[in-house]
Amino acid sequence: MHYANRLERLGTETAFKVLEKIQNFPEERRNNIISFAIGEPDFNTPKHIKQAGIKAIKENYTHYSPSAGIPELRESIAEFASKTKRIKISPQNVIVLPSAKIIVDLAILSCTNPGDEVIYPNPGYPIYESIINVHDCKPIPAQLWESKDWNYDIGELKKLISEKTRMIIINSPQNPTGSILNKKNLEAISEIALENDIWILSDEIYFNIVFDNLECTSIASHPDMQQRTIILDGFSKYFAMTGWRLGYAIVNDDLAHYFGRWATNTISCTSTFIQMAGLAGMRQDKSPSEVMVDEFERRRDLIYKRLNEINGISTLKPKGAFYIFANVTEACKNLGLKDSLEFQEYLLEKADVATLSRVFFGHKSPDEEDEYIRFSFCVSYDDIVEGMDRIEKLLG
Repeated sequence: MHYANRLERLGTETAFKVLEKIQNFPEERRNNIISFAIGEPDFNTPKHIKQAGIKAIKENYTHYSPSAGIPELRESIAEFASKTKRIKISPQNVIVLPSAKIIVDLAILSCTNPGDEVIYPNPGYPIYESIINVHDCKPIPAQLWESKDWNYDIGELKKLISEKTRMIIINSPQNPTGSILNKKNLEAISEIALENDIWILSDEIYFNIVFDNLECTSIASHPDMQQRTIILDGFSKYFAMTGWRLGYAIVNDDLAHYFGRWATNTISCTSTFIQMAGLAGMRQDKSPSEVMVDEFERRRDLIYKRLNEINGISTLKPKGAFYIFANVTEACKNLGLKDSLEFQEYLLEKADVATLSRVFFGHKSPDEEDEYIRFSFCVSYDDIVEGMDRIEKLLG
């Protein structure tokens, strides 16, 4: 049998490989693992959202809905996003989809052709590069630098632009660094996009998980940028609904039409009772989400302090999301380890602590000399204490 050549270009979220390895451990060891590896809130979906989903099933919201989403949910998302992103959004520009991740696919399908170039953040979410490759576009990594608070060097970014550049993907707050793109970066990217007629795919899935009373800014709020910006957002992170699979795109009128048509051609619609649960999340009490964000900030403070006290490790303080990207260059040298992947394995084998190496978030550029490990603080405060104690004891 013959398979499509594009399957050879299909990547994956390599974090799940670490989980598979852990699942093959004996039960006693599995139970001893402290995992900082997966970016999923350890909070359950708020009770009123679950009740709304159950109620919707009982009331037979089990049939098709409009491909772009039920009108009430699109209206509520538009109202919520207009307030939080500080832009004017109409319901017809909101497309409800079964996950935010699918928006990466739809954006590249709708706005590029084979051979076009798409710039994406590096280090960054690995699915960007995978989907760019699958659609036969050329992935162009744009380096984020620790020395710039995990922002871009604007001069370097401008040099990546060519006549084939069709899209720039940005992510703020970021996975894996926890940083936020600053005003200078957003202004420069806006200028580049406008001067070169380039689309922006703005991954804002962590937009409402920010710390220290900071406000995240959507690039769509910059002058003349909303029409050429595809906003990716959803319910998984802020509403702790990862397993529900509910996301939404905010796009211009033309793309709203085409995204709706893609939905008709592929998924028909997003599960109607899940949309009703999302509607409850949008319309009702958001204090459970606010409590969760406060707890993430408390954990952020702890893991930031503890990591910087460990021999050979240093890290910047994350501003959002629930990740911290630690520099382990000196620790690798002290232990005689080649790179962060060997350091990741060392922590797992010697301390039963699971983390993710820098290599899982894109290829290192030739100029990138340091080694990094991502810690997700989607674990309890006590587990962070225990995990840091183990690493500190191991590294001396």
